Amino acid sequence: MKTKLLALCLTFTIFSCAELQDVVNNLPDTTQTPGIGNSEIAAGLRQALDKGIQEQVSKLTQTDGFYKNDMVKILLPDELKKVDKTLRDIGLGNLADEGLKLLNRAAEDAVSEATPIFVDAVKGITFNDAKNILLGSDNAATLYLENKTQVALYEKFHPVINKSFSKVGADQIWATLIQKYNSVPFTDDVNPDLTDYVTTEALQGVYKMIAVEEKDIRNNIGSRSTDLLRKVFALQD
Repeated sequence: MKTKLLALCLTFTIFSCAELQDVVNNLPDTTQTPGIGNSEIAAGLRQALDKGIQEQVSKLTQTDGFYKNDMVKILLPDELKKVDKTLRDIGLGNLADEGLKLLNRAAEDAVSEATPIFVDAVKGITFNDAKNILLGSDNAATLYLENKTQVALYEKFHPVINKSFSKVGADQIWATLIQKYNSVPFTDDVNPDLTDYVTTEALQGVYKMIAVEEKDIRNNIGSRSTDLLRKVFALQD
């Protein structure tokens, strides 16, 4: 009886060890991520922002990239809403529509010309605390990029917008619009800085579209198209 009991215990022990080994074998491998340092995470974040430029900002450069995209469409500033209403009231609605469209055309043209500026900005950015940004909100890297580059990008982007205004004819049509409005009796003259306004709005549009791609990479494993993106963003899953 003792011999049978001992054999039974031994069998149970061996079986339990086998089960335990199966459990160990199926545990997630945690040796793959601890070696990822700040520099590699930063490289992954830059790659995600680059992908945002390639996949999303490029859409802004197409005809109607701004004008028919409700996320980034440039609307009239408050100062010009009264201009728009007044012109429509006196039968110049078509001219007002064309003026709004050309503001967006200028942005589309300028972003096309300035895409290398955005790429260089991403390359030059230094992520001092890349891990916290990686583990942050869905647009944490884009917000960091915006905070670090907006002033410098504005200075580089402004003359490109100014050039695009002339290229698409926005400067001429808005000179006409403002002249017609200012000639209407009992209205206060306006002289808006549209180049400044469109520069700011277009930059915000670029950041918004980069954020769209960042969110997709964070939430959709299939959008992580490189080994580095898969490795880095696995940390935040």
